[in-house]
Amino acid sequence: MTEQTQLYLTQLTALLKKHQLWRNEPIDPALLHSSVPFCHDTLAFEQWLQFVFIEKIQQIITMKQPLPRNFAIAPMAQMTLIDKSGSEEIISLLTQLDSLLGESDD
Repeated sequence: MTEQTQLYLTQLTALLKKHQLWRNEPIDPALLHSSVPFCHDTLAFEQWLQFVFIEKIQQIITMKQPLPRNFAIAPMAQMTLIDKSGSEEIISLLTQLDSLLGESDD
């Protein structure tokens, strides 16, 4: 499961870059101090994917900690990426990731 999750993170990064939704410069750290889900009051969803989700899941994998389970990112992507380039590809990948991490442990 960890290997598949890592593959999805790599693919997600590539999709965000392909569709010019990836920022090469860091964001202001103050933008991460949000108390709402997905930091949607301070970040665009694609920024949350890059600076919060991908980074956090990568840290979990690197530290060999248990992956989070039973979450749903794809519905938020469906609401926020609808008019953005590559939205269908990104939503499809996030749906697969949601499904993988919703399965019972291997």
